[in-house]
Amino acid sequence: MCGAFSAGRSEKGCVKVSAPASMGKGPGIQPSVPPDQPALVLLSAMQEGAALLSCTGEVLYANERYMGLPATVRESVAAHARAAVGRAPERRHAAPAAAQVEVEHPGEAWHEVWLAPVASGATSQVAVVVRDVTAQHRRRATLSKIDRVGGELLKFDAQQIQQMNASERLTLLAERFTRLAQDVLHFESFSVWVLAEKTGRLECVIRHRVPAEVADFELYAGLEGNGIIGHVAATGESYVCEDADSDPLFMPGATGARCSLTVPLKLADRVIGVVDAESTRSHAFSEEDRLYAERFASSMALALNMLNLLVVERSSTNISTCGRVQGEIREPLDDILSEAERLLSESPNMDAPTRGHVERIKSDVEAIRTRLTNVASGAQTILGVDRAMEVRELDPVLTGRRVLIADDESRIRRVLGDVLRHRGCIVMVCENGQEAIDAIERATGGDESFDLIISDIKMPDRNGYEVFSAVRRSSSDVPVILMTGFGYDPHHSIVRASEEGLQAVLFKPFQIERMLDEVRKALTLRAL
Repeated sequence: MCGAFSAGRSEKGCVKVSAPASMGKGPGIQPSVPPDQPALVLLSAMQEGAALLSCTGEVLYANERYMGLPATVRESVAAHARAAVGRAPERRHAAPAAAQVEVEHPGEAWHEVWLAPVASGATSQVAVVVRDVTAQHRRRATLSKIDRVGGELLKFDAQQIQQMNASERLTLLAERFTRLAQDVLHFESFSVWVLAEKTGRLECVIRHRVPAEVADFELYAGLEGNGIIGHVAATGESYVCEDADSDPLFMPGATGARCSLTVPLKLADRVIGVVDAESTRSHAFSEEDRLYAERFASSMALALNMLNLLVVERSSTNISTCGRVQGEIREPLDDILSEAERLLSESPNMDAPTRGHVERIKSDVEAIRTRLTNVASGAQTILGVDRAMEVRELDPVLTGRRVLIADDESRIRRVLGDVLRHRGCIVMVCENGQEAIDAIERATGGDESFDLIISDIKMPDRNGYEVFSAVRRSSSDVPVILMTGFGYDPHHSIVRASEEGLQAVLFKPFQIERMLDEVRKALTLRAL
């Protein structure tokens, strides 16, 4: 017979009942076991409660484990034993089962009970074995809850997401992860690190009750010299540090941390990051905590990957769409140019104003082609440059201000530099992040210190956040504007820098006037 019914160490406890094919026959199990009866000695030593009950549920024999069970459990077992008496073994599975009640009260208890009717002459009896499965039940319930809440990380409203840039999407994910990690896993403090595939460097993208300077740690996926976080990223295996003082891999993160639990973020067999949780108590994390964190990390990895795919898809779609538009209008533009050329060649005596209008048509057609090509090239271009380059008037807000521009695309550097110079800025251009950081450090405190920094995020050596951090170390009040293509931010520089006072973000391809507006705003605010 198999069933379930309420009982246990609290009023809301539960006992689960099931039956094996056979328990066999044997002597009763008495509360006091004579040492000359090996079978009884063995049953007495069992970790489970064992008993032989009468048809009325009375205990005939029982080991100490059974007698030590709460009275409500023994009463429930007796009730099922009475129901089991007289049933043929082959029919006991047909017995109606009571509904199983799931409770999450800290004092609850779950037991699994095996019953087998046995015949002893004319007397019907029931052999029972009772096992405490509270821990297993709670584990299953917790894993089920983690799976449910983990699904929340993956639920994004399509319209809402489409209107967000990459940093806003990551911020939304960070808010959800922080709330669920506290509510479900009960983490005191934690950080999430994303692995850069090309460099192997780990970037801190989410942190809760972890000092800001921890995010500046230069950690790589490696077995040595990179702490537990780097070790987990390299091995792809979880790591529990039980005591910070005795673990050579431990690197202090949260204030007063005494132990940590670190799990990889994995897509299939590929590690894309690490989640590191810390506690101010030693030995705070168990193997069950490890299991729960690993389960939750699976959902986090999927969510991060989905956000990255959305950025890539957006970039690819924009470029593809622009390419299709170019193809569709190529023929009409060629026809317009051809007709304009024919008008000029067949009308040699055309008056000057009319000829000027025809030449203007030709010029506009070429401008349309150039602008479409620029848009189709995506992050490698800036829009509205031709008109902006014609301006040679000094801007009173910009005149005499020292501006550093860092971008590994030579055309971007040249365009931004020329536009700002024409308006009176003193401009230094740097072709990579390290060159920019060196220039910032050299200028610190001198007469040639910078009034504004404009930096691309994705550069081959140092990323935008590292340039931003160098500025903050040198002079906290110098504004920084970061640039990135279609919201692409592999190091999640925007989120980290935004928390620490980033002035603005420009998403390529942007209008050059938008850049000028942000520059004026930044320099005006600094002058106040």
